[in-house]
Amino acid sequence: MFARLWARARAYFEKLFPQEPEPGRFESGSEWSLRGFLAAAPFVLPSREFLVYIPKGRSAWRRAPLVVMCHGCRQTPEEFAQGTRITDLADQHGFVVLLPRQKDKANPWRCWNWFDVRTMQGKGEAAIVAAQIRFVRRRYRCHRKRVLVAGMSAGGAFAAVMGLRYPGLVTAVAVHSGLACGAASSPLSAIAVMQGGPEQDVAAIGDRARTDARRRDLPIPLLAIQGEADPVVSPRHAAALVRQFLHLNGRTTVGDAGSALPEADAETRTPLASGRTEVVREWRADGRLIARLVEVTGLAHAWSGGDASLPYNDAAAPDATALVGAFFADALS
Repeated sequence: MFARLWARARAYFEKLFPQEPEPGRFESGSEWSLRGFLAAAPFVLPSREFLVYIPKGRSAWRRAPLVVMCHGCRQTPEEFAQGTRITDLADQHGFVVLLPRQKDKANPWRCWNWFDVRTMQGKGEAAIVAAQIRFVRRRYRCHRKRVLVAGMSAGGAFAAVMGLRYPGLVTAVAVHSGLACGAASSPLSAIAVMQGGPEQDVAAIGDRARTDARRRDLPIPLLAIQGEADPVVSPRHAAALVRQFLHLNGRTTVGDAGSALPEADAETRTPLASGRTEVVREWRADGRLIARLVEVTGLAHAWSGGDASLPYNDAAAPDATALVGAFFADALS
């Protein structure tokens, strides 16, 4: 009752005192966590800077969804925002966008350390970004139940870690050209794993994460986008990633083993104007979307539909940013 009265009063005052919407803007900050020390770089201080994008016309009357965008190796938050055009999506849907920044001292290639043992456990950089999410959620009045973490490549693998280790904080995950949590057991094996496939049973890691999670925090829906011509991250990682989240969300079958995916609940194959083909498969539980896999023929290691003036972006369809927006709406509807 109170919520309805509040909504009516808000609409009345907004109509009575109309204002030109403020333009979108970036703000910067830094956050830390005592649990944020890395196993591979224990002398690096456990803090990271970040950018926040406040969308055009942001109203403090409404709690906004929060989208966390984790850049890939050799990228900056500014380049990732430009390449993905995430600010356009934020202006369209009213998202607040958090862009964590990796620092050179933690990784000389500015990769997120998804392969660090502490980070894979939910400590390390996962704990630092979790602290950033909590800060931004409070500071900018973001919705507690609408927090999506997305990333590209190493940032995508890092997003998978956040989904498994912080199911009460993260409500959906989008991974472009990334890997499952725990795919590599150490920094030394990471490159070989990226090109060869997981060296650990990532489905079992998903099972254990489900056991540790509270029932009310699940499911954590996943969007996985993968180019079939990717020379950096083997396309087999997309299937492993989907299997991990199916196990996390309790979608398993008798005799479910190996690397094969269970039969999808829906599958579409769409020829694109670029000459590529987009194959989309979906899995649901109790009618709710829990995993969507988008595979694109001819796409290499690049953000699909991105700004091709920047490295690691491919201008050809499909538009991965639009796919993320549609998935967020479907997963949390």
